Amino acid sequence: MPVSPRLRDAHPAAARAVRRGVHALAAALVLGALLLPDTLAGLRPDRFARIPAEAVVGAVLLLSLPRRPRIVAAALCGAGTGVLTVLNLLDMGFTEYLGRSFDVVLDWGLLDDAHAYAGDAMGGTAADAAAVGAVLLVLLLVTGLALATVRLGELLARHRSRAAPGALVAGTVWITCTALGLQVSGVPVASDRAAGAVQAQARRVVETLRDEAAFAREARADAFGATPPDRLVPDLRGKDVVFAFVESYGRTAVEDPLIAPGVTRTLDARTEVLARAGYRARSGWLTSATFGGSSWLGHSTALSGLWIDNQQRYRTVTAGDHLTLTKAFERTGAWDTVGVMPGVQKAWPEAGWYGLDKVYDAFDLGYEGPKFSWSTMPDQYALEAFQRLEHGRERDRPLMAEIILTSSHQPWAPVPELVDWDELGDGSVFDAVRRAGKRPADVVADSAGSRREYGRSIRYSVTSLTQWLERYGTDDTVLVFLGDHQPIARVSGPDASRDVPVSIVAKDPEVLEKIDGWNWTEGLRPAKDAPVWKMSAFRDRFLTAYGSTPHPTGG
Repeated sequence: MPVSPRLRDAHPAAARAVRRGVHALAAALVLGALLLPDTLAGLRPDRFARIPAEAVVGAVLLLSLPRRPRIVAAALCGAGTGVLTVLNLLDMGFTEYLGRSFDVVLDWGLLDDAHAYAGDAMGGTAADAAAVGAVLLVLLLVTGLALATVRLGELLARHRSRAAPGALVAGTVWITCTALGLQVSGVPVASDRAAGAVQAQARRVVETLRDEAAFAREARADAFGATPPDRLVPDLRGKDVVFAFVESYGRTAVEDPLIAPGVTRTLDARTEVLARAGYRARSGWLTSATFGGSSWLGHSTALSGLWIDNQQRYRTVTAGDHLTLTKAFERTGAWDTVGVMPGVQKAWPEAGWYGLDKVYDAFDLGYEGPKFSWSTMPDQYALEAFQRLEHGRERDRPLMAEIILTSSHQPWAPVPELVDWDELGDGSVFDAVRRAGKRPADVVADSAGSRREYGRSIRYSVTSLTQWLERYGTDDTVLVFLGDHQPIARVSGPDASRDVPVSIVAKDPEVLEKIDGWNWTEGLRPAKDAPVWKMSAFRDRFLTAYGSTPHPTGG
């Protein structure tokens, strides 16, 4: 910010103070960007009381250049620092919500999902304003850091006689601190944070590109890819088999001190109710390929037997013909196969890969009630619609269904309440339920409140699903239900595992006898020490348990 000559002449002291203040602000902005961590937990004052190597090297570089190259170099370095700052901020957000860093190759598409989620939580206008604000912030950071670096470069050049020795001293101090390992409060005084961040981003890009080719080869190999149709799941012939995914149903729901008491009471109570109706259950743990979101990665991992932990892997596998667990039923020709997907609101070409003859999306279930934040309809309604449209119909052969339950999707407000099944109608009955519920913005801002409402949503989803089974299940119904991933880190905790519960419920004792060797816990609540498998192991174990014969295809 240049000071006008008239102001400088009229008020020299004030002009000098303004000039020095702008210099100090530029230095603080650049140093802060160079020292900025990539996690919210790292935002501590001691992290910014360090000597960044990049600042020393940059000062030496700018001092060695003539004016025009110096300005260009300073602008490019500043803009690059601005881009790095944006990536650090994205890392903070992704770590807070998804428990992992931002992938510069794969994750840009998730920003659209973030905008949609913000719209559900805060309203469309607020979400649009936040998106515009985010774009402006990016532009301000990149432009502001470029201008700040240019200003500092010009300042160094004007005071070259003092700046050059100062850079030499700073470099010597940095080298000394590094050699001696000097620390303050456990934090090294010498920092190369920005260089390390650039290196980490570059490493992720290289790893992502290498993984794409390696995974394509892995996906072509399939232990059951060439299994004849009559040798796929022969021990379930004649059964109606339902695979239900419960959104964000993770180990946290069963073990967190604040959340677990209500959830475990519900699981135990529903186990007893189902037992009185003749059903038995076995439960264990699966380690999900995703955390906090990207539910489709969990769905595809569980059903394909492949570890699908990023969007590129998902695109690769769904473009091929790797056998999914659901498609195994379709391939036999012995089942009708349907999908109930209330969260799908646009074209979904993956239906063919999953082997689903018919898919009911958010617009096909006849729902006329209100949305519950992100969830287009309560789980109870989606299950009743499934009963009306498919499960309750007279048919010539049994049914295999994949159902995605969405009521436990963040931000967990408002959470639906159970109503009488006979009063569900077109869903309008939920208008009053939604009006009486909490506002998403209030829950999002309250960490403890988010945890409580998350627990309520899991209780609602599990109760809806097991009531559907109690009400409509038959002697030949087999229900497999599991979580797709843990809830976001703000709810599950920064060090939470990726484990999710999985249960198999049936009346026919032979169905559960087939998995006796799994050593799963009796009932709907898996014991803390119950077996834990990678989610990608589930498909092959399930197919094998129910009589499928491996016939591999090559990679």
